[in-house]
Amino acid sequence: MDGTTGLAARFERERPRLRAVAYRLLGSLTEAEDAVQETWLRLARADVDTIDNLDAWLTTVVARISLNTLRSRAARREDPLDVRLPDPVVETPRPDADPAHAVVLADAVGLALLVVLDTLNPTERLAFVLHDMFGVPFDEIGPLVDRSPTAARQLASRARRRVRGRAPAPDPDLARQRAVVDAFLTAAREGDFEALIAVLHPDVVLRSDGGTARARHTTALTGATEVAAQATTFGRLFPYARPVLVNGAAGVLVSAGGRPLSVMAFTVTGGRIAAVDVIADPHRLAALGLAD
Repeated sequence: MDGTTGLAARFERERPRLRAVAYRLLGSLTEAEDAVQETWLRLARADVDTIDNLDAWLTTVVARISLNTLRSRAARREDPLDVRLPDPVVETPRPDADPAHAVVLADAVGLALLVVLDTLNPTERLAFVLHDMFGVPFDEIGPLVDRSPTAARQLASRARRRVRGRAPAPDPDLARQRAVVDAFLTAAREGDFEALIAVLHPDVVLRSDGGTARARHTTALTGATEVAAQATTFGRLFPYARPVLVNGAAGVLVSAGGRPLSVMAFTVTGGRIAAVDVIADPHRLAALGLAD
């Protein structure tokens, strides 16, 4: 095995972790893959003999590339408060799946959490994700954002307070999540407004991408009454819903005639639905490669 082949094999072993870092930083599967590929190109051009810790070097490079993408995105955004729903990771539940894996994934990268991360400024997001999710020390994070380790710690602390206040933590029991989601779907199909209210958190938020690539802003409804009223209007579609995992948490894929219509991610906390995130843009759904 020559040096290039060995380096490529080492990089492939690190690819899943690097993709996880980039996805949590960017909330975009395509941009995350682009960042990982650019990291490989930089590694291929680097003098590997001068790299003391390859894993740390790769993390730093993919983080720096992602940070540049975040800054470019922020500069293009006309409305700094606008939030684009992140790309979901959709999986079909398997009978032999390890439930612990689903819990870890849901807790780490649930869509509701990614939505909140998208409201942070790029340096806050990087400091929080690298430290709190991947255990990168602040003396390594500081140089990435041109700050001291103490200042990097403050960035992460500020981000952490915002995340804790706005991103509900999902119930760890996936079966319990599914039971609550099933009750929501049944009530919506039957138009049972009171049953819907019973499974919704009083401050529940429903976010949707608008169902079209031309929709520039995510629409949102807040409060159990508003969300329940909306659910009864599209409850007719729920007979076409089948269970899926969305970022490791209970979700549904609504499809008809072999064509996906929407992906719905649910954040269930305390036995009630605290957030519903809906991806209905046909172009984004097509890019996910969802099969009926």
